[in-house]
Amino acid sequence: MTMLASLFSPSSLLTTTVSTSSSAASSQQPPSAPQSANVRLPAPRPLATTLAAVAASGLLLLSPAAPLHAEAEFKTYYGTAASAANYGGYGGNASKKDAAEYVYDVPEGWKERLVSKVEKGTNGTDSEFFNPRKRSEREYLTFLSGFRKLAPVGAVLDNLALSDVGLQDQISSADGVTSTERKDEDGQVYYEYEVAGAGAHSLISVTCARNKLYAHFVTAPNPEWGRDEAVLRRLHQSFKTVDFSGQD
Repeated sequence: MTMLASLFSPSSLLTTTVSTSSSAASSQQPPSAPQSANVRLPAPRPLATTLAAVAASGLLLLSPAAPLHAEAEFKTYYGTAASAANYGGYGGNASKKDAAEYVYDVPEGWKERLVSKVEKGTNGTDSEFFNPRKRSEREYLTFLSGFRKLAPVGAVLDNLALSDVGLQDQISSADGVTSTERKDEDGQVYYEYEVAGAGAHSLISVTCARNKLYAHFVTAPNPEWGRDEAVLRRLHQSFKTVDFSGQD
């Protein structure tokens, strides 16, 4: 504040008046009128220059974090959908490609959350990544065994919500829920849902393969959704099941 005060002080914009008189003649002559001596001061700096100087001094607030861009770098995650009994509980991805059952893209810089055996056994969460700047901006995958084909599109979303309290809340407060069906190049059927909740936005892709139901979620609070929508849609579209062995 000291710097701002000095930059905008009125004294820097005014001329000063100096009074002079002859002390020797003051008792014999009437006092002379004050003499003005104009002191020339430097011209004030333009406002833009002043603000730039203040910003350089760290007195202005920093701009918000830059959004994720659609051309950002991505890596491919290979998921194995291992059962809780066979789950080692370690992150990493180096040895998973040969055994992968599904893949999806992850933005560079996002962090992997270690999924516990308990969580895997109760709600089927197999993998999860999040934005370290906002942990609630994330993507994750759950799976359930014993499903040979998809149920009707409406029933699938309702069943997913039974084991996901956050999804239940989003659906109950949603301004809209849309669902579509698509097939990939191999004829694999996917149900896709978009849930525009009061506080968050979610994209969900569901399919069946290998007698398992796979559900891929991309979710973000509404401010992050508005900022990163293009990237989040790319993550959603990148999910697919794979079969490197050539057998389904």
